[in-house]
Amino acid sequence: MKRREFLEAGLLAGGVAMAGAACTTDGAVETTSEISPSTSTGLENQAPFELEEATISELQAGMESGERTAESVAELYLERIDGLDKQGPAVNAMIELNPDALAIARELDEERRTDGPRGPMHGIPVVLKDNIDTADRMQTTAGSTALAGSVAQQDAFVAQRLREAGAVILGKANLSEWANIRSTRSSSGWSGRGGQTRNPYALDRNPCGSSSGSGVAASANFCAVAIGTETDGSVVCPANANSLVGIKPTVGLVGRSGIIPISHTQDTAGPMARSVADAATVLGAMTGVDPRDDATGASAGQSHPDYTQFLDANGLRDARIGVARNFFGFHERVDALMMEAVGAMEQQGAAIIDGLDLDIGEADALELQVMAHEFKAGLNAYLGALGPEVAVHSLEEVIAFNEQNRDVEMPYFGQEIFELAQQSGPLTSPEYVDALATCRRLTREEGIDALMAAHRLDALIAPTGGPPWPTDVVTGDHFLGGSSSPAAISGYPNITVPLGYIFGLPVGISFFGRAWSESVLIRLAYAFEQATNVRQPPRFLPTADLSI
Repeated sequence: MKRREFLEAGLLAGGVAMAGAACTTDGAVETTSEISPSTSTGLENQAPFELEEATISELQAGMESGERTAESVAELYLERIDGLDKQGPAVNAMIELNPDALAIARELDEERRTDGPRGPMHGIPVVLKDNIDTADRMQTTAGSTALAGSVAQQDAFVAQRLREAGAVILGKANLSEWANIRSTRSSSGWSGRGGQTRNPYALDRNPCGSSSGSGVAASANFCAVAIGTETDGSVVCPANANSLVGIKPTVGLVGRSGIIPISHTQDTAGPMARSVADAATVLGAMTGVDPRDDATGASAGQSHPDYTQFLDANGLRDARIGVARNFFGFHERVDALMMEAVGAMEQQGAAIIDGLDLDIGEADALELQVMAHEFKAGLNAYLGALGPEVAVHSLEEVIAFNEQNRDVEMPYFGQEIFELAQQSGPLTSPEYVDALATCRRLTREEGIDALMAAHRLDALIAPTGGPPWPTDVVTGDHFLGGSSSPAAISGYPNITVPLGYIFGLPVGISFFGRAWSESVLIRLAYAFEQATNVRQPPRFLPTADLSI
């Protein structure tokens, strides 16, 4: 059997079976969620991967020259997934593979031969987080067995835009179940359907959430780029933990229809890639006015179909960069790396305004109150539109399902946030309206906007987060610190770029600023990336190398 035929047969026979759970013939769910730790990386007998760290432009050059095809590229990534995701180091990033991936790639190859490429995404393999609807033979479950068998009737706006651009959707990535909105003591990267995703830099470390599988898939070279979603930190934190570039756009730049919701005032999808250039390329393909998402109306005239035009290696020259010092101090080695970054920016001609304090006050505490109200309303609307083949159609029914299936859904932690959200009132309640207004005022006009105007800044910088912690399903995540909340709560853009390594564990630096300033942030982030060239591919070590 030829390699292509072997891969295709495997996809057709086991597109779901390769994920953490499979639907049986009687509709029950069989879980294979836990993967035993490996004492070996599983890479000892692996040949060097042909596409390791390959960029979109390199893949396009190969396809344009005839050296590669979209089909051969997809085959190589699928073989990589087969060798490393559920065996070998078993990072467990993928929850489901697309049984039509190779057929789609072949169609795109034929289109390239007859009509030429659609653009820079033509034939490029992409992985989507499993809360993004795809109208194909894959499910959309947010990692929950409650949504087993849920097959979307319409692509999410993001999936539609990527298909139109010529991307090949390889599969769905595991995530923190329900995008990490279920429990106050969750383990990021764990879902009832998919099990625990592991960090490819040190397998006993956490990949961060909730776009954990997307982060690992992109970092481990399972795809060219991946798509995550963020409400607060869920793109930038896994990008930080997996040494990636992650772009959390302004809310409204990318349509959210067909994405399982948390907060309509904070949710957005964003690209996760190994370089700023690749992330910028994908972002351009994702933007546009979504007729099913009113928030995107404000992006008209603000978005760009091509963000690579802002890539400028000299982009830091004469830029004014503010250092948000109140996000420092949680780890001395992170602080030291940040100061090295500041020095590198100064060498590139940036003016550094240090010692700034971005105080968002009680917005941090009120954020969950806003989310709880919006989550209940948004999830009920999403679930209510699903067909009878799905077991749940409301948040109340999800809570009941989890109680009835505790052994699968709640073996380690509960659903305290779900219960809080279920008790919340409507979006017209004064409690919600006042909390939202306060959050926006403190993070926008009295927060980011005020600080940037006072110091005439192009962007603010801060450490994205600390090095990834050991995964602990018993007591949950152990965050040291991070800076995602101001941009998340305000709905403003945030880009994280690899900053360095602590004992071989990645950390990142965040560039964030005013609404619709993606072009400026991409210019600055690219110039920093080109000046520092930090990223190193993961080695799939069983544990962190403390001798580094």
